[in-house]
Amino acid sequence: MASAVTDKVKERRSRVFLEPLPNDFLRVAASVQQQQEAADRQAALALHQQYLSAQPCVTNIVGRLSICVAQAKLAKNYGMVRMDPYARVRVGHCVYETHTDTNGGKNPRWNKVVQCLLPQGVNMITIEIYDERSFTMDELIAWTQINIPQQIFSGETHEDWYALSGKQGEGVEGMINLVLSYNPQPPLQPLLYAAPNVSAGQMQTMAIYPAPPTAQTTVPVLSESELKQIEEMFPNIDKEVIKSVFEANRGNKDGTINSLLQMCE
Repeated sequence: MASAVTDKVKERRSRVFLEPLPNDFLRVAASVQQQQEAADRQAALALHQQYLSAQPCVTNIVGRLSICVAQAKLAKNYGMVRMDPYARVRVGHCVYETHTDTNGGKNPRWNKVVQCLLPQGVNMITIEIYDERSFTMDELIAWTQINIPQQIFSGETHEDWYALSGKQGEGVEGMINLVLSYNPQPPLQPLLYAAPNVSAGQMQTMAIYPAPPTAQTTVPVLSESELKQIEEMFPNIDKEVIKSVFEANRGNKDGTINSLLQMCE
């Protein structure tokens, strides 16, 4: 009896395939047309995801906001040494940062111009000032929220000092100097392309809005003679503010003078 069982086991094992499996084992052969359709579907899906990730919210942009974070005068120096402050600007869901003014202490200067897209319905800017730390987390020193000045939407350049809040209290942590201007953005024209409808297994037409044209990368430079001439016209305005207004007006000297005149009114 035992011999019969052993023989049966040996007979079954002899029918088992013990060699390495071939590459096409249990694989259904696809036609060339099916392979091409699958490749096209994957390519279209990748393109669709690329557009969605690159341009998530450009359809509601109303214009380009220029913010010059010029300088700050803080109420207190926190820590044992001079602070290394930097500023963080939030417009809608986008966040921008200045460089760190090493040893800037209570009087940091950045003169950082931020060019950001202004979404529809956003009318406030949030500013936060941090002290950069080497071995611990950066410390939040001061903050404020400001309403975007309405006069910039009519082409004016607005410069002002805004009160900061912090550990010292509401509005008494110091002041920050900002220069703001605005450039209307033309309406975006959608591009149509075919994207896969994965659930239905077919292609469908999608509307994709291209990114708005980027701002010029070259920064206009104010010559020393022009700067001296404008300084003589506006002796009460800081030199760095004049340069920031000049950049905000994209190198237009007459526009810079007009903006400075508006700021002095």
